[in-house]
Amino acid sequence: MENDIINAISEIKGIDLRKAFDIYYSSKLAEQISNGSYGIENMDAKYLAEDLIENEPDIFE
Repeated sequence: MENDIINAISEIKGIDLRKAFDIYYSSKLAEQISNGSYGIENMDAKYLAEDLIENEPDIFE
């Protein structure tokens, strides 16, 4: 799932995979998935990527 989210971030934002990887692993979303919070692991990767982009804009600067 994490790879799918990273790919979606890269695709949506038009950035390379390495940068998307770094962004994902510095996000609150990565921590929530790691902890199994809120049943997130059952959600769609593209939706989660869009949610990360919308709710954590600071990590893209």
